[in-house]
Amino acid sequence: MGRGGDVIVWINGTFGAGKTSTARELTGILPESTLYDPELIGDVLSQLLPGKRLAEVSDYQDLPSWRRLVADTAAAMLSEVGGVLVVPMTLLRQEYRDEIFGALAARRIPVRHVLLAPAETILRERIAAREEPGAPADVDVRVRQWAYDHIPAYQQALGWLTADAHVIDNSALGARETAERIAEAVRTDAAPVCDIVQTPEPTRETVAAGVLLFDDEDRVLLVDPTYKPGWEFPGGVVEPGEAPARAGVREVAEEVGLTLERLPGLLVVDWEPPRPPGYGGLRLLFDGGRLAEPEIGRLRLPGPELRAWRFVTEQEAGRLLPPQRYERLRWALRARERGRPLYLEAGRPTP
Repeated sequence: MGRGGDVIVWINGTFGAGKTSTARELTGILPESTLYDPELIGDVLSQLLPGKRLAEVSDYQDLPSWRRLVADTAAAMLSEVGGVLVVPMTLLRQEYRDEIFGALAARRIPVRHVLLAPAETILRERIAAREEPGAPADVDVRVRQWAYDHIPAYQQALGWLTADAHVIDNSALGARETAERIAEAVRTDAAPVCDIVQTPEPTRETVAAGVLLFDDEDRVLLVDPTYKPGWEFPGGVVEPGEAPARAGVREVAEEVGLTLERLPGLLVVDWEPPRPPGYGGLRLLFDGGRLAEPEIGRLRLPGPELRAWRFVTEQEAGRLLPPQRYERLRWALRARERGRPLYLEAGRPTP
């Protein structure tokens, strides 16, 4: 857990933007600051994971273990040294940013997100001049080409990046001047703490209630949370002393702005086994019924907690939901067809 004054300054930007050199300078400016480079996590995983698994991804950021370990290691470092953790790391995929920052928010660790955004001509000049100390010439060529290849992805990501981060154009700035700009933005709150939901990490088994809502084509409503990977049903953890069905009604109102006029009927009780670092627990799905067009028109999202919603077929849900959630949905739909609830263990009906 983060302590009172702990904070992360995350320096984002495409390859060649000057993140690492700026981060080193920043640790000399901000008191009680420590440099943390998540690239080291990728280096470790490249040694630990089987070659077959590594061959399945083109970037170590695509490894769920990398994203989880980046947040876990940051939390561990802050627990060890406290203060400010300066993190120079490119994040161009919004869902990866949401997953990592959401995991940090769950530990009550605030993140100040800064984007270094030099002009493209300056960026290309810096990439062209970049050399890896002690590396053969052919390695330098590959590194530079890799950086060039990521410019289109960076340009495509600028929409959400500039909306999310405090932007610094460092086209005409050296690393020291850029670091001073960041330090000033942190001190004056010009680089505010990221607005992302803070869902406390469970410390024991939990009970969670989800509600299935349908349109007139019997497609089911899914929501895309910012704080964890994969899509989900409207719902959440049942609070102490709260009835699960009423928890589902509360979560639907909080998440999509819809007030259900009746308690939803039970479809599925699924016992989710513990899978470290998760604790598992009971997962209940309820039938919230079919929504009329006026109700669908009133669906709203609560700012930073959810990114999107959509109605999907069962087949489409299979491409959006993580496997265990999809199995839970699949059996909930069968229970709805049969008119009786089902008891599952790890997503499977018991004999």
